[in-house]
Amino acid sequence: METGPILRALSRNKTGALLIALQIAFTMTVVVNAWYMVGERLGNIDRPSGLLEEDIFYVSSTGFAEDFNIKVTIEEDLLALRQLPGVVDAVTINAVPLSGGGWSMGLRIDPGDDTQSWPVAVYMVDQHGVNTLGLNLVAGDDFDVADVEWREPGQTSWPDKVVISQAMATAMFPDMDLNNIVGKTVYISNDEPVMISGIVEKLQAPWSGWNSIEQSMLVPQKTAFSSVRYMVRTEPGRLDEVIPRVETTLLNLNDGRLVRNTMTMTETRERGYLLDQGLATILTVVMAVLLLITAVGVLGLASFSVRRRTRQIGVRRALGATQQDILRYFLVENACIALIGVFAGALMTVGLNAWLVGAMSFPKIQWGAIPIGMILLVLVAQLSVIGPARRACGVSPAVATRTV
Repeated sequence: METGPILRALSRNKTGALLIALQIAFTMTVVVNAWYMVGERLGNIDRPSGLLEEDIFYVSSTGFAEDFNIKVTIEEDLLALRQLPGVVDAVTINAVPLSGGGWSMGLRIDPGDDTQSWPVAVYMVDQHGVNTLGLNLVAGDDFDVADVEWREPGQTSWPDKVVISQAMATAMFPDMDLNNIVGKTVYISNDEPVMISGIVEKLQAPWSGWNSIEQSMLVPQKTAFSSVRYMVRTEPGRLDEVIPRVETTLLNLNDGRLVRNTMTMTETRERGYLLDQGLATILTVVMAVLLLITAVGVLGLASFSVRRRTRQIGVRRALGATQQDILRYFLVENACIALIGVFAGALMTVGLNAWLVGAMSFPKIQWGAIPIGMILLVLVAQLSVIGPARRACGVSPAVATRTV
């Protein structure tokens, strides 16, 4: 079948066709960018934190008694917790990955305010930190007991050693082997030197939306604050039974405090990515609604076209056109409209993405997403027109030729 007559017929009755083409273009623009954004959000949710999340929980302890001694309490607590059945290890920690709250600093290769600084999330732990978190040490050494010191309220100085994440190491020293990075001196607080004693494979920051989420470091300190957070790693499958045991143990050791805010790392991950999950759900619903509206629009235009051209269809049937010829006519006509829409949509998709990249630091979409979006919209349009086209095929030539 020649497409020329079909296009000439569309040009004589172009208002409805142009509206549907614009609707397809708009839908494609939104769907492709939203689909890419959903994929990015879901990819973020699936990123490993570096921790053995399914076996880790944490609990807060806040002293209120007048004779409450935080340092003595912490030492007693850690000794007792590490001896509990089902506990692999325990540590105090100032922040929790993906929790939304924590500390960050800047590390420099050279001292001074005017030198380049790399942002880094800070976790304060003792020599049990790597083991408790379940981190994989890929280069250098972990802390030992002699490295650990107390951090007092208001203190601004830092220990001599740090353990950093691999992402942090490669960000600062992109062309160096990890083993050669160990032993390097970097600077914190602009000019205070610290030595990189070890590198862990992965450790995410507390903020799921942070651009530098993979850049973290451990420092050998225990906080001597009135409130402390204990992170506990359990043996596989024993987390639920260990949690109440830990809470009871802490209360029995010292009743001059509050034990609260117990949460597993699995729950923390869910909360940390709640916004991403919500946005992905909303965008998915928006895409589905737009596709449905577009399908209804195509269906409506095709149904109107069939009713308006009933006489024309009957004449063609009377002149020998088969049902397949009529079906093919409407499918080709609709395909022409859809192709105009998706090619316009491709241009609009690129334009919207360029604006999002500049205004919101949105990542550039991969070019493969555009042809996939074009195919999807053409398929939606073609499936939507099948019903009216089949009804057109059923028009009787005898009835149609008597229609005024």
